[in-house]
Amino acid sequence: MNCMKCKHYVNTWKPSQPRACRFFGFKSKQLPSDVVYETTGERCTLFEPRPTKKQAAKK
Repeated sequence: MNCMKCKHYVNTWKPSQPRACRFFGFKSKQLPSDVVYETTGERCTLFEPRPTKKQAAKK
């Protein structure tokens, strides 16, 4: 799963925790989907595609 294409994914300014998931509310050095998998043993099911620029312009 590519968290970088999910609308819940954000980059942080913290070098020790450069990645975050807004939905789950945590920051990590790893991709959030990897943390979810390691913690629960299941793939993240909350992936929502980030809107493209064209989709955002239509709204």
